[in-house]
Amino acid sequence: LCTSGNCASFPQVLSLLIPTQLQRVTHLALHRLFHTRSCLFVVLHVALQAAVFGEYTWEVFGYCWELQFHLLLLLLPYLLLAGNVGCFLLCSRANPGIITKSNAASLVKVYAYDGVLFQRGLVCPTCSVEKPARSKHCSVCRTCVHRFDHHCVWVNNCIGASNAGLFLLYLLSLTATAAALTAITAALLCQLLLLSHALHGTSRGAQGQERPVGIALLVQHLFMTFPRIVFMLGFVILLTLVLGGYCSFSLYLALTNQTTNEWCKSRSGAAPHLPAQPHHGQPGYKNIYSKGIWRNLKEIFQPPTALERKKK
Repeated sequence: LCTSGNCASFPQVLSLLIPTQLQRVTHLALHRLFHTRSCLFVVLHVALQAAVFGEYTWEVFGYCWELQFHLLLLLLPYLLLAGNVGCFLLCSRANPGIITKSNAASLVKVYAYDGVLFQRGLVCPTCSVEKPARSKHCSVCRTCVHRFDHHCVWVNNCIGASNAGLFLLYLLSLTATAAALTAITAALLCQLLLLSHALHGTSRGAQGQERPVGIALLVQHLFMTFPRIVFMLGFVILLTLVLGGYCSFSLYLALTNQTTNEWCKSRSGAAPHLPAQPHHGQPGYKNIYSKGIWRNLKEIFQPPTALERKKK
């Protein structure tokens, strides 16, 4: 692969090994999946929830009921699921804040241009409208969105000024649902271990000596006895950790009045007028949109209008 000191790159090697037609199909499939609106991730989202709650209802709920867990505790995941589905439907169907020729002039007056991430007088080449501060053109939805945060494939919609609050509620309820399922399922397995007296068992080492049962053997015992429940627990634990991290990040953005788009641009140097970073590693960009924690949080659920900004 190396001739005259020049080595072929890995993508070039793959292009030689993979047929051109297959490359074309793969490229089109990936482009359609991630660069056009698709219900595939929505279907996957619903399928995962149905699988988890099916197992919870079929086995976990039944065992917990026999062990006399409190009924309200067992119904908590269903209540959280109902709230999550409601937020999901509202967020996915809501207008995120699409900028049109009729409302562009009024939206330009909502936020000031910071002169760093957002410049006055720029026109979107696709939509042919002046871009308000904090807006961005979404290549997936093919529209400009006011206070653009990101495009979420799971709700198949952009997250912008008009549905950012719904998205935050959706994320919080989803995280709470996963955490509730984790806690109840873990409590059930711990109770089953206590009833089986497995915690007081012993195992023989390589030289025949007896020793207390370790965590690995207990997990193996549970997996052999209740494989579906253990597998579900592992999945919801992972989901809780991932969602918890993302939820914390989203709350941080909400409390500091930033969008994901702004946070990424201010740290990646994507903005052409971003000042050089000073010493000690502190970013040179200053967020002019933050008004304090409570007012920032209020703005997520009650987006400001041009009239409100004029009054202030």
